[in-house]
Parts: sequence; structure tokens; C-alpha cells
Amino acid sequence: MLRYLAKRLAILVPTFIGITIVCFAVIHLAPGEPTDMQTELNPNITPQAIEQLKAHYGLDKPITTQYFLWMKSLMVLDFGNSLSSDARPVWDKIKERLPITIYINISSMVIIFLVSIPLGVASALRRGSVFDRVTTVFVFIGFSVPSFWLALICMDLLGVRLGWLPISGIHSAQYASLGFAAKVWDTTRHLFLPVVISAFGSLAGMSRYMRSSMLEIIRQDYILTARAKGLPERVVIYKHAMRNALLPVITILGLSIPGLIGGSVIFESIFSIPGLGKLFYEAIMMRDYNMIMGSLTIGAVLTLLGNLIADIAYSFADPRIRAG
Repeated sequence: MLRYLAKRLAILVPTFIGITIVCFAVIHLAPGEPTDMQTELNPNITPQAIEQLKAHYGLDKPITTQYFLWMKSLMVLDFGNSLSSDARPVWDKIKERLPITIYINISSMVIIFLVSIPLGVASALRRGSVFDRVTTVFVFIGFSVPSFWLALICMDLLGVRLGWLPISGIHSAQYASLGFAAKVWDTTRHLFLPVVISAFGSLAGMSRYMRSSMLEIIRQDYILTARAKGLPERVVIYKHAMRNALLPVITILGLSIPGLIGGSVIFESIFSIPGLGKLFYEAIMMRDYNMIMGSLTIGAVLTLLGNLIADIAYSFADPRIRAG
């Protein structure tokens, strides 16, 4: 197992470097520069002042030089300072927003895992029943409904019209004066819609993957053999069949992590949640290269760690992976 883990960790290093190279090149190919926000609205700015401002931020150097300087700073965990008006260290701004984004994504993954797997297994065992047809309709709705549109509909219905849930932020105005239990409840109410809607699309698809995988497994000869031996149906399904049916689902679950992290930009902007996604969006609007690269780097690390966890879970579910 340690050898397998070491191989996976070794692959992450060149993958991470490749991601940073692509991201650095793409953001510099986009039109506009960070200095534009400070110069375009100033009619008295001179070309010399613009060049001095670019030199101050290091934007006058070739892009390859800028990348190697940025990577050199990254080696000591220095993301540089934000190019926005506050000029704060990028890491200080990220670590203020990162916990809420991680919390939303982990909560979404837990909901996807706890709901989609039992739903897919139950649908496979009741193939052709009313329950199976209802879940099929649910899946088609989950695939077809845009998440941002569903978020706006839920905000209007549950927040504005019915007033059941708050529709923005993560805390109420009186949060500081609440007790511990009340603070937990207040935060839960604020994050309920973002977490559930974030999980909705993946939940529908994951349950369908689980159903298809389970239908294929329960037709295998070893399942018939287990039943012929007189094993209880519960043991046959949950010990022999479901473990093998989880293999493709684990892979899909790992691949869905980038989508969840990328979706944070949309949900945090819609619900005004002060997370990493909203910070990333604001950095793009300001053309804040250091902040963009810092956010992308953290997102890449979280994505690679998520896929590493999926690989480890895959190896536990199928020991042949470790042996290979």
C-alpha cells in the first residue's frame, strides 16, 4: 500500500506543475492587465507612469520570467501581495475564505455519497418498479435543470416568498450575540440551500451510475453462487455485490471534485458567500494576477488531494489495484 501511495504522490508533482503553467499562460493571454483598473479611469495618467506601474508589479518582464519568479516564491509558500487596492498578502486573504469553501464542498460530497449510493442500489434492486421510474425522472430533472437557475428559483420561493431560509451570507446580523447552539443553527440555515443545490446535479448522476453498476454486478455468476449457497440476501447485496459496484462510482466521485470546486464560484456569487470562489471571481474582475494564481493553486491542490483520496479508496475497494 505504501508503494502504491508513493507512486500516486510522485505523479501529483508534475501534474501540479503542468496545471500552474497552463493557468499562468491562460490568465496572461486574457485581454487587459491589473494596471488597467488604476489607469483607465485617470485622464491625467502618463505613458511613463503606466510603464513605471508595470515595472513595479513586474509585468514588464517576459512571461517565462514572471512564471519562474512566481514559482520561486511559491516554493516558500509565498503567493505574493494582491494587486488590488488593499495590497494584502494573497495567502492572508485566501485563508480567510478557504474554510467556508472546503466546508461547502465536503458537505456536498457527503450528501452525494450518503444519498446517491442507497438510491442507486434500491433502484437497481427494484428495476422496472414505480420507485425506479420515479428516480429515473428525478435523474433526468437533475441533469437538465441548470444549477444557477434552480438556485434562483429556490431563493425566490424558500427565501423571499415563504421566508423559510436566508438567501445570502453565512450569518445573521445578530450572530455575535447568539449562543453556541443558535450559532450552529444559524450557519446551517444559511448554508442549507448552497450545499443542497451544489450537490443536486451530481447526486442525480451518481445515483444513475450506481444503479447501472449494481445491475451489472448482480447478474454475475459469483452472485448466483452466493445465493445458491444460501447466504442471506442482505449479505449477498451489501457485502458481495455493492463493494464491487462501488468501483466505477468511486472513480466518478473523484472526477466530480473539480466540478464542485469550480461550482463554488457560481454558488458563492449567487448567495453572496465569502468563500474562495467569490474571491476568485472578484480577482478576475480586478485582473489581480497574484490572487487568481493563488486561488487556482489552492483549487488545484484540493482537486489533486480529492483525486488522491479517490485513488486510495479505489485501492481499498479493489486490492488488485495495490497489487498491480
